[in-house]
Amino acid sequence: MHFVEINGTRIEVQRIPGPAGRAPIVFLHEGLGSVSLWTQRGRSWPHALCQATGRAGLVYSRRGYGQSDAVVDVRGAGRLPADYMHRQAWEVLPALLAGQGIQNPVLLGHSDGASIALLHASRCAVAAAIVMAPHLMVEDIAVQAIAAAAVAFESGTLRERLARHHADVDCAFWQWNDVWLSDAFRSFDIRAECGHISAPLLAIQGKGDEYGTMAQLDELALAAPHTAQLRLDNCGHSPQRDQPERTLEAVTAFLLTLP
Repeated sequence: MHFVEINGTRIEVQRIPGPAGRAPIVFLHEGLGSVSLWTQRGRSWPHALCQATGRAGLVYSRRGYGQSDAVVDVRGAGRLPADYMHRQAWEVLPALLAGQGIQNPVLLGHSDGASIALLHASRCAVAAAIVMAPHLMVEDIAVQAIAAAAVAFESGTLRERLARHHADVDCAFWQWNDVWLSDAFRSFDIRAECGHISAPLLAIQGKGDEYGTMAQLDELALAAPHTAQLRLDNCGHSPQRDQPERTLEAVTAFLLTLP
């Protein structure tokens, strides 16, 4: 683990070594994710994927997550705006990639990270994008689950579990929870942007996803008909954790078709 500075913010980064010549995989975490959360349950899924595909990798924690700099006054003046994923995709991620000397990466995103990957691919050159449990629009099921998460954070064990992965756990939780439950965010909709994606695209979602229905993948297929899809039985919101072997197999097969 080391840190890089992006637009005045210290960002936690982990590089995964790999051979030169193939586009590296850049991993984009979910709304409560971080570098360390990719390695839950004693296994680094990003390392396993990079090894299986013969590619280098880059894992990082967005601002306010993991060991990256926290957001000052996260529930007040520092509250995330409703277009925070657009800003991550079109401002922060390009700056990070440029600083790391990465061009035309393979993007692999989960949940919020999947939406960021789609937005980035809609404007910027990528070798491919893999999106797990993407959010193209806000569904009631997501709002209900995120409202329930606030209860679990304040009166259950969620805060303690997340504190293992975030230097400022309150910042990490509330920046995500507050924006998703805001009135302004209900209009979040990136289906039009997805229509501009020409790069190879793989979408994976669990049939038991507690944060979204299969309408997300249906809408992605309409916007980008070339999208390959995998819909997993016995899988919730996190394919890489709920079905790690099947997800690894599918992503590896997809990437092996690329140069």
